[in-house]
Amino acid sequence: MRAVVMHTVGDVRIEDVPEPRVEQPTDALVRVVAAAVCGSDLSVLRGLSPLPRPIRSGHEFVGVVEDVGSEVAALRPGQFVIAPFSTSDGSCANCRRGMPIACDNGMFFGEFGPDGSALDGGQAEYVRVPLADTTLLAVPEMPPEELVPALLALTDVLPTGHEAALHAEVRPGATVVVVGDGAVGQCATLACRRLGAERIVMMSRNPERQRLARAHGATDIVATRGDEGAAEVAELLGGGSDHVIEAVGTLQSMQQAIGCARPGGRIGYVGLPWGVSLPLWELFGKNLRLNGGGANVRATMPELVPEVLDGTLRPGGVFDASFALADAPQAFHAMDTRQCVKPVLRP
Repeated sequence: MRAVVMHTVGDVRIEDVPEPRVEQPTDALVRVVAAAVCGSDLSVLRGLSPLPRPIRSGHEFVGVVEDVGSEVAALRPGQFVIAPFSTSDGSCANCRRGMPIACDNGMFFGEFGPDGSALDGGQAEYVRVPLADTTLLAVPEMPPEELVPALLALTDVLPTGHEAALHAEVRPGATVVVVGDGAVGQCATLACRRLGAERIVMMSRNPERQRLARAHGATDIVATRGDEGAAEVAELLGGGSDHVIEAVGTLQSMQQAIGCARPGGRIGYVGLPWGVSLPLWELFGKNLRLNGGGANVRATMPELVPEVLDGTLRPGGVFDASFALADAPQAFHAMDTRQCVKPVLRP
């Protein structure tokens, strides 16, 4: 079969690889219908997350169950399923606390574990999914083609944006500033609207992303950055915001979030913080509350799926480019150079 394989910095390939199969009684084999390229994939491409050896890439995919192990009880062949970006057993102490991202026995798709083992990713024609019963979520029936991108957003970016809003303590009537106009920032904007925010300020310099943000519920756009951007937000909102979302993961974006928060505000951060040293003096000086981390997608999906299925939530617009799986290197390049927000890959 064909799969995307990450090799070294700047080297992503589409290769013929052995087709996966059910290996453990709790496994499922999934035929991939759609996969996505994520910002964390670009971190590997750029050398921020070095690889010990090549790996099949991708942690965002949806598909159809082809086969299941003897101990899989909740799934059957033919079901359309959504895969969170990590596996979870549903029974360890962390899973029981609603933290499947920290599952004692879980692994991230397309990444190496602490012991050097790897779980093959979802940018492929087929994927083996361990702990299938408590990892995959089946939808009631086969979805129409036009709904597939929205369901694909549930594998990572929509739950991540939702948790960003929760971390920032967004509530009805809130005024929110979103730092980051990529897929997670866009989904955070959707989530803020869903939670009843009255005013949502998106910081964006890209006209297409500005339009997308407004479609997702942004009421204001601030295109400036740094001290100038923080001053513009302060003037616009009368001193800043009590609720700020950081959805990028750089020192600049964190400083921007801090600058846009009013004293005593809350910052929800979900951007992968590559090389970021926490500016504690700035947080201390404004008495800011900082809360965030990786999203617990498997715990959040059941709440969001019904609203995606009935059209209440429409996150599919973040996928503004489509590529055949065979053209995955071009998809990586397009996202890396900001020619698109987020590409979908079709096997």
